[in-house]
Amino acid sequence: MAGGGGAWKVAYADFVTAMMALFMVLWILSQDEKIKGEVEAYFKSRYLIQTKESPGLLKRGAIILEGDQSGQSDLIKTRKSLFDNASAVPMDTQLIQRIRDELVRAFIQNPEFRDMKTVEIALSSEGMLIDFFDNPAHPLFEKDASELTAYGKFVFKTVAWELARYPSTELELEGHTEKNYQSPKADYTAWEMSVDRASSTRRLLREEGVREPQFRKVAGYAGTMTLKKLSPTDAGNRRVSIKVRAGQNK
Repeated sequence: MAGGGGAWKVAYADFVTAMMALFMVLWILSQDEKIKGEVEAYFKSRYLIQTKESPGLLKRGAIILEGDQSGQSDLIKTRKSLFDNASAVPMDTQLIQRIRDELVRAFIQNPEFRDMKTVEIALSSEGMLIDFFDNPAHPLFEKDASELTAYGKFVFKTVAWELARYPSTELELEGHTEKNYQSPKADYTAWEMSVDRASSTRRLLREEGVREPQFRKVAGYAGTMTLKKLSPTDAGNRRVSIKVRAGQNK
């Protein structure tokens, strides 16, 4: 009796430990993406500290993807330098940060994006904004029309493949032009073109796997929301924007 009297205490301690572990697992699974991301970041912190100088770790902030005239390794090095002075942006969820990092890797490491200025990604407390500019040197759309060029399809397919992996995200698509845009087509104003380009983008995203419930808005604003860094009448205002929010788990 005396020799085995403490065995139940050991068994009970193991039982309590197992129940606590089960409770923690169930609690984590019941949380939203923000809590899950924070827990994941905690356990990865040692790794992140050891690899903080790795080229694969990208800083937060606004970035512009544009190429240079050298080889692929120099291209990636040059584009990575755009992150060096990026300011920190508070985020509501690490899911958006994860998607942003994957998009950036897909763009800067792909030689198809050399020698152009097409995509700009910015983070905010609300989520992520991706601007796609209809650069005349490498247009996304046919001139004064809503049909995507071969290059435009390539760009939006790259984004679609990433967004389709996260069906809980919510997307808002917006088309924009410069102020006082004049279409050569009769009865086809900046309003029609901005709406049609946003709609064409939505159709391609849908064809490439983005789920219908992810779309929350498709709209055209003509030249009413020009960029502060450009003149309101500058053709550089022609763009399609995708706002990405974490959404709710489905």
